Amino acid sequence: MNTNKYILSIAGFDPSSGAGLTQDIKTFEAHGLYGLSVCTAITVQNDVDFKQCIWTSPEIISAQIESIFERFQISVVKIGIVESWEVLLNILKQLKQLNPEIIIVLDPIFKASSGFYFHSKEHQTTLNSIWTYCNIITPNYDEIKSLYPELDVQETIEHISSLTNIYLKGGHREDKKGFDELYYNRIVLVNIPPNAKTISNKHGSGCVLSSALASHLALDFPLEDASKLAKYYTERFLNSNPSLLGTHTYQIQK
Repeated sequence: MNTNKYILSIAGFDPSSGAGLTQDIKTFEAHGLYGLSVCTAITVQNDVDFKQCIWTSPEIISAQIESIFERFQISVVKIGIVESWEVLLNILKQLKQLNPEIIIVLDPIFKASSGFYFHSKEHQTTLNSIWTYCNIITPNYDEIKSLYPELDVQETIEHISSLTNIYLKGGHREDKKGFDELYYNRIVLVNIPPNAKTISNKHGSGCVLSSALASHLALDFPLEDASKLAKYYTERFLNSNPSLLGTHTYQIQK
């Protein structure tokens, strides 16, 4: 492991370690990185049932971030569940103050796979501000449809991609299931088809994708290459065993 290459996850704690902080850390380590963590929530859940979410106060989140940056040089951060868009915006502002060049990968999670909702709807201006702080966001089809209910999916993609890059996960697509799409530099569209013929569903698969993408960016891969590598890493994770909790394989880095 490269102990001089740090990467940060800001996310919730899942006792099953299938999602959230512990899943992110496992993904980071599988890519040879040293994972640091800031806890945004304590959840009561397992791999099939989400029971409760106890949010960390914004003051404690801020203090955790400050403490981590006092000791470590962090170039990339992955963000998962946060209590509200307003809290998220404050986190983003703090990160940019601490390191104006930091790369931010946001997984805009709305609900757990069991149906527990995390975010309430908020004003469009707040969302627009959030996108400008991020280098890339990784929504699935259900999430991107929820961001701007007055727009259809294509209109939403066009709007957000004018402000940041999008990795659109295709696991919830009704048409080409498993076909992901990368929108970057405002005008470039890259289709990322599935490599595996079949997939074994896993708890926390979205966390693995976004943290694998963040890992490859931390390893200095270009965005398009990082996105493809993250996709195929996630597929290997999904097919690692037939249970809902996958296992990681260590990667050979460039």
